[in-house]
Amino acid sequence: MRKKNSSANLASSFRDPSGFVFTENGEIYRQVNRVYGQHYDQLMESGLYEALVDSGLLLPHEEVGSEHAVTDEAYKVIKPRRVPFVSYPYEWCFSQLKDAALATLAVQKTAFDFGMTLKDSSAYNIQFLGGKPVLIDTLSFEKYRQGQLWVPYKQFCQHFLAPLALMSYTDIRLSQLFRIYIDGIPADLASSLLPFRTWLRFSLLSHIHLLARSQKRFADSAVDFRTRKMGRLGFQGIIDSLESAVKKLKWRPTGTEWAEYYNNTNYRESAFEEKKKLVSRFLDQANPANVWDVGANTGEFSRLASKRGVPTVSFDIDPAAVEINYLQCKQQRETTILPLVLDLTNPSPSIGWANSERTSLWERGPTDTVLALALIHHLAISNNVPLGHVAECFQRMCNSLIIEFIPKSDSKVQKLLATREDVFPGYTSEGFEREFERWFEIRQAAKIEGSQRTLYLMEKKPQ
Repeated sequence: MRKKNSSANLASSFRDPSGFVFTENGEIYRQVNRVYGQHYDQLMESGLYEALVDSGLLLPHEEVGSEHAVTDEAYKVIKPRRVPFVSYPYEWCFSQLKDAALATLAVQKTAFDFGMTLKDSSAYNIQFLGGKPVLIDTLSFEKYRQGQLWVPYKQFCQHFLAPLALMSYTDIRLSQLFRIYIDGIPADLASSLLPFRTWLRFSLLSHIHLLARSQKRFADSAVDFRTRKMGRLGFQGIIDSLESAVKKLKWRPTGTEWAEYYNNTNYRESAFEEKKKLVSRFLDQANPANVWDVGANTGEFSRLASKRGVPTVSFDIDPAAVEINYLQCKQQRETTILPLVLDLTNPSPSIGWANSERTSLWERGPTDTVLALALIHHLAISNNVPLGHVAECFQRMCNSLIIEFIPKSDSKVQKLLATREDVFPGYTSEGFEREFERWFEIRQAAKIEGSQRTLYLMEKKPQ
């Protein structure tokens, strides 16, 4: 076996015998093993690869020399286009998961026209690039065999249809079940959580409720599904039925505090515009390569960075705010902003096999610059996180920081303190600066005219 000291296999890429992803000197590669050679050649020579790349459904790659091969099993080595930020289904809003599902089915439909089919339909095979969902697993295809079933049917239902149905009919927060069930939400669990009226929807009856019953029925049976046959029309009918089921699922982002945040702010319009000018000025001074906006709400300030061409991840705890943000990205065809759901007090952990298949937020950072606007009071007062802990968290996250301090005299903080005892004597501007100066150098501080708030530009000190 060939070994390269400068290469390392990605922990998320070990289940598929067809090949694996690895890094070499900071670059990402994928080894295609010989066992997959015929399928890879079909993908490349049939015109399918070109059709999918041209339609924006498949991540493009280039073939590189055999000197990059990690093992003697290598047939080819390819270098895929790099995804700026890897996100996961439990970080997506409803419409992101829905668009990812429809993109997966569009890939399958195109593949079928070229004599191929998907062999898996994992939501983790989709990433968002340039504002759109794209399949990143080049080895997900295999030659179609006459009469075969659609192999990843169950996986599609568990990774896409079941969570979308739960988000639509039961509770939007059930998308977080992905953090527990990394291989998709089991059909029987989804069936038990969905309301009775979903039994009256034929698509959900057949693809979730009856799927759950059939799995239970055959759980202890030695049924060989490989011997079952399905004609081409039946195969296409399954894909069309799933596509129809997904398209019919809806969720409206209304009725939450954060979705209506900018309609209920305590800023006067002049103060809000002044804040935007200050953030813009600080962004120009920081000149970041990339930005994370934590507590972004619907992305008003994220767009100050993204419209400068800076790749920006726009995080918020509220799925309604993220939904609105994403829909605006689609409507305006924004390509440099990625809205995601994130609770900064409980961020995405490392999960999966050996706690390494899906990486934590921290492992996907740091970013160059963080925006933390109208956030510090929620962390320090709503969640009892000491200012020193907040400062240490941000120094792990970024090289420079644009952060807003909201004093106790601000009406938003007064609202937080109205129903609880004030046990935060250190929550002052002096205490804030003292704790953050342990990790950051304060480059600028500016009062936001028309408010009691202060905006800071900070740069992390060398450690």
